Amino acid sequence: MTPLTRDKTNPWKLKTPPGTAAYTMHVDTREGVRVLVCTVGSTVLFYDARCVGDLAAMLVAAGDWVELGGADEQKPAKEGSVEAWGRSQANPIGGWYGLKKGLRGRFGVYLPPLMEALGLCELEHKPKNNRMRGR
Repeated sequence: MTPLTRDKTNPWKLKTPPGTAAYTMHVDTREGVRVLVCTVGSTVLFYDARCVGDLAAMLVAAGDWVELGGADEQKPAKEGSVEAWGRSQANPIGGWYGLKKGLRGRFGVYLPPLMEALGLCELEHKPKNNRMRGR
């Protein structure tokens, strides 16, 4: 797997799957945990960096396209989607990969473009209802 080495001086510059919003991601350490820092305008979200390898493994195991299903933390995630998996008790960390309470969702929006940039998945770029699959 591609190492996560980009820091805030050289972040990944990404766009949401439909290409409608730009954001950056970089790696940092917070309270002894490696995190992905996702900056969307003035909003900053944090995801446990283990999600990259875990999501790549889930996609390979799924063997087919998986809907992204991006949703805010306060909204339910579509069953079987990347978003639902990113908050499921059945994933490898047993719950939310998002670390900032109130902003833990949107896993299915912001992680897939990073996975694509790292060469770990194929990602659709339609206006709505995008999917991804492992490589």
